[in-house]
Amino acid sequence: MIAAAQRHPDRFLAYAMVNPCAPDAREKIAQALDSGHLKGLCFFPAMHRYSIQDDRAIALIELLAARCGVAFVHCGVLTVSIRRKLGLPSEFDLRFSNPVDLHSVALRYPGVRFVIPHFGAGYFREALMVADLCPNVYVDTSSSNTWMRYEQDPVDLRAVFRRALAVVGPSRLLFGTDSSFFPRGWHRQIFEAQTRVLYELGVSANDARMVLHDNLAGLFS
Repeated sequence: MIAAAQRHPDRFLAYAMVNPCAPDAREKIAQALDSGHLKGLCFFPAMHRYSIQDDRAIALIELLAARCGVAFVHCGVLTVSIRRKLGLPSEFDLRFSNPVDLHSVALRYPGVRFVIPHFGAGYFREALMVADLCPNVYVDTSSSNTWMRYEQDPVDLRAVFRRALAVVGPSRLLFGTDSSFFPRGWHRQIFEAQTRVLYELGVSANDARMVLHDNLAGLFS
């Protein structure tokens, strides 16, 4: 990914998934960040079984703070479909998935932009709470958002966008395609569903452009 970003900086923004529990994590990530082409780190606390407040995670966030980087912190329900298909166990720990754990960390590092994906993936209320209290926390819209079935009251994508826009505003909401490995690739259905919702809610063209493009570009400006 670093090589792709070096070659096409106008098309690729390179992130790296990190496991802060690995013994040499800080040294490897410091070297990658020093390349100047790695823009963010992806944290999966439930997958690697640690708290985002753990000193080992904080050590990596401090590297980002020194470089004004971006931290993608996966919260809520986590599934890896390819593991299911291969019959592999996914020994994730939801104890470490609550966005509330991010609150004190985001306050401590105001120069780092934190992104909570999938509207919190089942922790929608908590994700909005943290984003409301921390101006450096963003919420992304990626995935099919099947987590909505866990809500106490029936909710649809339109209601989710309406609440997110009311709390976070259009300037900290990031459209996510959730596109991934081939053959699926570009996930057109997610794009069509979410742009339709923005249109039905009467979101202005300027605000829609922020959600769909400008906010992401602004993270790295």
